Amino acid sequence: MIKAGDKLPAVQVTILSEHGPKAVPLDQVLGNGRVVLFGVPGAFTPTCSANHLPGFVEHREALRQAGVEKVACMAVNDIFVMGAWEKASASENHVLMMADGNADVTRAMGLELDASAFGMGLRCQRFSLLAEDGVVIEVFVDSGGEFRVSSAEHMLEFLCDQS
Repeated sequence: MIKAGDKLPAVQVTILSEHGPKAVPLDQVLGNGRVVLFGVPGAFTPTCSANHLPGFVEHREALRQAGVEKVACMAVNDIFVMGAWEKASASENHVLMMADGNADVTRAMGLELDASAFGMGLRCQRFSLLAEDGVVIEVFVDSGGEFRVSSAEHMLEFLCDQS
């Protein structure tokens, strides 16, 4: 599993550009500076839609004040689903939505979740990480069905403790 000190993988995610879907290596799309990346098991799923994504939208300004230049969300969904979720959640201009449709990034980071029992196949574990200039500073992964350490609030606490 990805850990502090590791480089972000140069595996491709898909984003929506003004010209449509665009495959870009994760490390390049996140770029330099301080970034938060969080992963969810699926767009439009209950906890992800009610708590996880809304928390990062709600706390985006506080994260910016804590030095976070970019916040990105990743799920093992296609980019059209991620784009629809972005519109439905009003997260445009707050959170960069990225699709890991084949779970390549998820596998590269060792964050696979077998959700076959729920008819969802391979998904991403619920996590958040802080990276700076492409190097992971800290990773928070929730256990099982929990939603605690991957939240925006937990990330803000961690950032405040670092100051």
